[in-house]
Amino acid sequence: MLGLATLGFAVNFWAWALLSPLGPRFKDGLGLTSFEQSLLVAVPVVVGSVGRVPVGALTDRFGGRVMFPLVSAVTVVPVLHLGLWGHSSFAALLAGGFLLGIGGTAFAVGVPFVSAWFPPRRRGLAIGVFGAGMGGTAISALTTVPLVDAHGMANPFLVTAGVLAGYAVLAGLVLRDAPGRSAPGEPFLPGLAGTFRLGVTWQASALYAVTFGGYVALSVYLPTYLRTGYGLDAADASSRMAGFVLLAVVTRPFGGWLSDRIGPVRVLDASLGVVAAGALALALEPELMPGGTAAFLAMAAALGAGSGAVFSLVALLAPADRVGSVTGVVGAAGGLGGFVPPLLMGALYGAYGSYALGLALLVLVSVAALAFTTTGVRNALRAH
Repeated sequence: MLGLATLGFAVNFWAWALLSPLGPRFKDGLGLTSFEQSLLVAVPVVVGSVGRVPVGALTDRFGGRVMFPLVSAVTVVPVLHLGLWGHSSFAALLAGGFLLGIGGTAFAVGVPFVSAWFPPRRRGLAIGVFGAGMGGTAISALTTVPLVDAHGMANPFLVTAGVLAGYAVLAGLVLRDAPGRSAPGEPFLPGLAGTFRLGVTWQASALYAVTFGGYVALSVYLPTYLRTGYGLDAADASSRMAGFVLLAVVTRPFGGWLSDRIGPVRVLDASLGVVAAGALALALEPELMPGGTAAFLAMAAALGAGSGAVFSLVALLAPADRVGSVTGVVGAAGGLGGFVPPLLMGALYGAYGSYALGLALLVLVSVAALAFTTTGVRNALRAH
């Protein structure tokens, strides 16, 4: 069940990230501004993030056996739209990107589904393994541009739509919810309101906005950053983005595993410290090799491990019948944390011709999150 859930997460994230590698090409072909290009790649992020709130609550109620096939099947529609009709104008791309965000809600299906299959002492690692499905963005980074170059703009979208449809059928036939799964006993809206009153909801949301939000922001904006900041071509920039994503994917289960052993607070402290140091190094505008590359990879590893640690925290503090709802809100915060930075980076680069100011802001945010983890989150765990 863990393997099938991880596969579903990867496939849906593959679809969710289809527009990012093509952002520079759409900019050149449609004459987009830097802000319009940033908006194009950010819209699926914000829709997929906000959508996790109701999808997580619905997963608590109906289970992953229903929700995984449903989300996958619905995501086929915008993928086909973008491949067949929606790539010829900015408005059509935005509309397709808006609906493409549905694929990003799969995360809020998988966390409660996986959590129910494992005891608390093993959930950090299990959710970390599931979280490695975010490597679907690496599949998109590695395959989208080559498929377009070889067979035309529609091809990567048609391939992804076929894989999504196949997974929806497989999940409908094979997935099973854990025996004894806890379902909420209260109506949907009052239950969701109760989730917002939990302390863990807000604590984990703040941290996930920095860790996973930072991962999303850097992964979707990295091709543009490398093209404009370092003059790389589209294929080289996308390949380097894939390396960033893969490293974060590998370290996410490690962050969950380590949290099971030494506690999520220590893992988050170390991760946020590395992110702050890496962002500071990049703000000084080093050469790409070796300084810039080392900073990007260190941040990828730290953001992956930190994301895994946040959901180890959720597994420890969230009530069993509210894991999906809490996950939805936390996942939304993470996605929204990834929505703002690409827009901000595009606007700042357009105004000043440099990314230094945006990176300096990331340093400040990381340091603030580190202070919050060391004080408020540590105290919450002790009280629990």
